Amino acid sequence: MLKKRIIVCLDVKDGRTTKGVKFLNNVDIGDPVEMAAEYYRQGVDELVFYDIIASARGRGPILDLISRVASQVFIPFCVGGGITTIDDIRSTILAGAEKVSLNSQAVKNPDLIKEGARVFGNQCIVLGMDVRKDNTKPSGYGTTIHGGRVDTGLDALEWAKKGVSLGAGEIVLNSMDADGTKDGYDVELTRMISEAVSVPVIASGGAGKPEHLTKVLTDGKADAALIATMVHSGKYTVNSIKKDLQKDGVQVRL
Repeated sequence: MLKKRIIVCLDVKDGRTTKGVKFLNNVDIGDPVEMAAEYYRQGVDELVFYDIIASARGRGPILDLISRVASQVFIPFCVGGGITTIDDIRSTILAGAEKVSLNSQAVKNPDLIKEGARVFGNQCIVLGMDVRKDNTKPSGYGTTIHGGRVDTGLDALEWAKKGVSLGAGEIVLNSMDADGTKDGYDVELTRMISEAVSVPVIASGGAGKPEHLTKVLTDGKADAALIATMVHSGKYTVNSIKKDLQKDGVQVRL
């Protein structure tokens, strides 16, 4: 059985790590380079770096900051935000990222998924999805872009399947309803998407205690769990979370 991955997310705004609740009221919580180095020391399996305002401002990725973060971590490193072209993907990978996350731009230009997968391989292309409950959609969930500010009109389940058919090798599935609440992941949403696609699904949004990770990695059938507030607050370390997961029978890398 493949071991489950624990991934720490750094949301970055104006060069600083930030955290909000349901994508609102973000506060500055530190330097992303220092934080990346600390989570690497704690034993995180992967790191995700999102520039949360790049797309909205029409700006490309911050290559200097990406390069400085990459110099501190020797694990898979995924970068999202402001990546709009094949050249952006190339420059982000050359700056030290192993993967790029396409979210807003994937919706606007789905061919970017296909071309990115063709040029760099499916393993490099991650479909980022910011999803919220929407009873008007067949699956009960809709998809948003630009940090949750724009409703795409797309059904979450259909978009996930289309993204994978275009070449996305992984999905980061973020529940906007659960984001930052510390009340637990949307297990129903995660299971629905995980069962519908043939690529790994990373659950995101809502982690508050180790039991939440256990539930989404087992009942939700997620391949990995993304965390932020749990470790940013200092209440938990990556290693302590992994030890709790192991006690619950979840296979992780210690």
